[in-house]
Amino acid sequence: MNVSSSIESQVMRISISIPENLRSYYRTELELYKQAFSNNEISKAWQHLERAHILGQAYPKQHTYVHWEMLRFGFKIKNAKEIIGQLPRLAFGGIKSFVGIVPIGNTGGANVPILKPMPIPQDLQQLLDKAQQEKN
Repeated sequence: MNVSSSIESQVMRISISIPENLRSYYRTELELYKQAFSNNEISKAWQHLERAHILGQAYPKQHTYVHWEMLRFGFKIKNAKEIIGQLPRLAFGGIKSFVGIVPIGNTGGANVPILKPMPIPQDLQQLLDKAQQEKN
């Protein structure tokens, strides 16, 4: 996906409820996060949180929940940068989802700028496209 810095690349449709088919993939990423974390695979666990963020960022409840999990992750690994970085994301992420403006593809961590659009991995883009087609 070619990501431009224009506002058009950040505008999504207003969505309240995550489509059921997308919800299952979102939940799977969260389960994979928990499994990897319990196996002390910290990097792999984080990658699953980022993937869950990409899938859920258009939906207020899911977006907020992923940031909550990212905040908890920061506490678990004692990473002050992540903890501090998640606070504004947790406070405003769901609101931005509700009004339909999010940085598409942003992975949600404190290691990336809050408003920076990012390329979406191809497998996740296919899931998002399919969910959008089924919604229309």
